[in-house]
Amino acid sequence: MRRLASLALLLLLASCSGLKYIPEGQKLYTGSKVIIKSPEKLSNKSALQTELASVVAPKPNGSILGLRPKLYFWHLGVGKKKGLGKFFADKFGEAPVLLKDVKITATEGLITNRLYNNGFFKGTVAHEVKAKDKTAQVDYTATTGKPYTIKEIHFPEGDTTVNAAVRATQPGTLLKVGDAYNLTTLTNERVRIDNVLKNQGYFYFNPDYILFQVDSTLHDKVNVYLRVKGSAPAIAVRPYWLDVVKLNTNYILTDTTTRPPILYRKYLYYPDEKVFKASAITRATFLYPDSLYRRKRRDQTISRLMSLNTFKFVEIRLKPSLAGDSADRARLDADVLMTQLKKKSLRADLQLVSKSNGFTGPGLTVSFRNRSALRGGEQLVVNAVASTETQTGSGSGGVGLTSYELGLNAQLLIPRLVVPNLPLLDVHLPNSDFQPRTTIGAGFRLVTRANYFTQNFFNLNYGYSWKTKITNEQEIKPIDITYVQFTPTDQFIPILEARPFLKSAFQQQFILASSYRYTYNQQVLEQRRQQIYFSGQVEGSGNLAQGLASSLGGTKNDNGKYTIGGQEYSQYLKFDFEFREYYRISPNPASGNRIVARFQAGVGLPSGNSDVLPYPKQYGIGGPNSVRAFAARGVGPGTYRPQNATQDLNSFYDQVGDIRLEGNVEYRQDLIPYLKGAVFLDAGNIWLANDDQARPGGKFSSSTFLKQLAVGAGVGLRVDVQFFVIRFDLAFPLQAPYGTPTSQTGRFNLAIGYPF
Repeated sequence: MRRLASLALLLLLASCSGLKYIPEGQKLYTGSKVIIKSPEKLSNKSALQTELASVVAPKPNGSILGLRPKLYFWHLGVGKKKGLGKFFADKFGEAPVLLKDVKITATEGLITNRLYNNGFFKGTVAHEVKAKDKTAQVDYTATTGKPYTIKEIHFPEGDTTVNAAVRATQPGTLLKVGDAYNLTTLTNERVRIDNVLKNQGYFYFNPDYILFQVDSTLHDKVNVYLRVKGSAPAIAVRPYWLDVVKLNTNYILTDTTTRPPILYRKYLYYPDEKVFKASAITRATFLYPDSLYRRKRRDQTISRLMSLNTFKFVEIRLKPSLAGDSADRARLDADVLMTQLKKKSLRADLQLVSKSNGFTGPGLTVSFRNRSALRGGEQLVVNAVASTETQTGSGSGGVGLTSYELGLNAQLLIPRLVVPNLPLLDVHLPNSDFQPRTTIGAGFRLVTRANYFTQNFFNLNYGYSWKTKITNEQEIKPIDITYVQFTPTDQFIPILEARPFLKSAFQQQFILASSYRYTYNQQVLEQRRQQIYFSGQVEGSGNLAQGLASSLGGTKNDNGKYTIGGQEYSQYLKFDFEFREYYRISPNPASGNRIVARFQAGVGLPSGNSDVLPYPKQYGIGGPNSVRAFAARGVGPGTYRPQNATQDLNSFYDQVGDIRLEGNVEYRQDLIPYLKGAVFLDAGNIWLANDDQARPGGKFSSSTFLKQLAVGAGVGLRVDVQFFVIRFDLAFPLQAPYGTPTSQTGRFNLAIGYPF
């Protein structure tokens, strides 16, 4: 029986190799190699190899470990017009690629052409066919010779307007004396010049009007002469100025606008005063009547208007103006057409709430949005939130906690910086494509932890955010006030009395914070193979209040703390940094195969009026977005761990700290459409800035902290349908801060979205 099974397997493998389906006298083409021979070391050999290999055709039949099952399926459909064999052939089959299908001479010509494009004007190409019984491979050898380099670069002469404009771009040229001749560089140079001219009024110019004449008669040198084609049309070689700029804020495809426009700051504005004031639209418009046309200003106008988040579409139509001017300048008229989103909307979301502190449960959010609340593009967003959550694991896996939450918050997003004019800052940010914002927020939140406490959170904040580039964002919150009414249960009071640090963390819940955050994010550059993300924030609280209280001779309460309205306030400085790197394994931008790494560091330094950070500002570690082999807030601080059932039950409050270090590395792999796999390694811990006798081993020490990292590793599956990701991770503890983990059992994590 075993022999029969082995024989059947051998026959199956032989058929899957596909060679039995090759016609008599023909050979299966199995691919080609491109070999580069050069008299000297090439700095760009890898890129040249890729470019030369890209022109080799045809592509051979795909194979896996020498097997070609697609040829087998193709054979099932030979001579059939219908039936199961025809179905499999059409669905899974692939016709054999034969040696006779390879156009060797044409391929040699293409490789030679690519050598010329890279400056190897004396390059030659030869080939060799390596034949076996049923297969053949074609190898090409490209002998480059010495590359020609640029000796002189000549920009156009003459006093015509366009020649002068092109000549003025020379300081930024991509062409450098001594560089190897390269056709791609010349092509990019044409595009660069066109971009410069488009921002100097040359609306009808395009890169095809630039001509390069190359003198290669010199020995291994070339002279490059750049010219504007004489055949370029007259409209392309003169700059254009803007004449009439129309702003229509309520455009639809069947628009038959009959309402008369008003003249506002030289714009023809078609009013929709129920939604917008004219000033709100002109602030975001950078095409100015009687100004030189600049493509950058057109793109900036579209970006700014779209970032108001009040329009579905923005289109700018430019056409020659019928009227000239006294200076004989060519003119363009601009129609800025804006299609509005619905001004008001109401939305309800029923969702599974999954938080980094381990609480999960159903939640309901009802949102109201007014996209132009004050007729200036201001967005008013009001959210009502209700949820009930249960902690999925506490500490080492003890009894979870139940939480109930109700909240109401509102934000007013103003599309400008509401600040006085400053000498060093133009608040309109005229060189940015992105709309700056002023944010005013207020909110109330009721949180009840069953059998422990009730908290009423009151928050008021005011801040600014802006971008100078698509990758750079800055945010300043000069005012971020949080006031908390804290009511412990009879069960929680003894715990607080026995834990002075915990009691202090909950009592000092009047937070007068200010913060600054800088974010650099290359993930928006989707074509980049390597992407970097960095976020850094500094936050301070109570320092101004402390200074005023000290200078004015304020009095202290029985705890030796200054108060505002009888409530102790927090005083601290807090620094947070996060760095991520995403590296795509494949050059294909659509590939999800990548290595991702993250490093996080945070430190909170209580001072003056505080001995410990307020509880909402403390760090926890572990859980589905952190060190996944441990429960949320199930690690640290330091080497501390719960020693009995009571401590285990209260570990959610104990296992927090003032300092955090965490690192993660993850390999992500596409499996099948919409399903990805992952292998990961996590490490991290938290520590206290000051000693707490109730949590021995919790204080940070520079000599031992590396030995106190919790380490875990695991595998995961992710269902990724682009707009929604469900993540399943199974992680195993490798090391605990106190040594060998108490349990080697894997921890299953279910979460929404990627961890980083």
